Amino acid sequence: MSEPNKVLATFHVNSEPHECAFAPHKTLLEVLREDLDLCGTKHGCELGECGACTVQIDGTPVLSCLYLGLDAVGKQIRTVEGLANGPTLHPLQDAFADLGAAQCGYCTPGILMAAESLLQANPSPSRDEIKQGLAGNLCRCTGYLKIFEAVELAAARMRGEDAEPSKESIYGS
Repeated sequence: MSEPNKVLATFHVNSEPHECAFAPHKTLLEVLREDLDLCGTKHGCELGECGACTVQIDGTPVLSCLYLGLDAVGKQIRTVEGLANGPTLHPLQDAFADLGAAQCGYCTPGILMAAESLLQANPSPSRDEIKQGLAGNLCRCTGYLKIFEAVELAAARMRGEDAEPSKESIYGS
């Protein structure tokens, strides 16, 4: 039974159903964090400018701060919590860790979700295509180079290549 001024809905998040009652004006970001306790998706600017809140809806990256929760009902939502396969990290998560591609880490969930969507659509992106694919995700801590290198490394590993980070990627030139 829903509370007054709330709607009761079932969300399909990370391949699992989640039922909750929420105010109909809430964004998907708010529903994920406040009602479903999935806090990997970050509050950033809440204006659609930073990408920290990026999730995937039906495989497409979206800014959850601009997406109403009601509009996500009946769709497949994937958050950063759904990237790993149980205890096995996604190749992007491994590559980010291997290269130290995150500093404070606040923007990382959104970048991972955008990058994963990019690699699903294009398993062999060029550096320019990676830059384009991540253009909506801002990071104040890094110079982006390690992020781009991590996406390239993950792409190679996902293609089945025996790819390891170069010494330059790990230690700098």
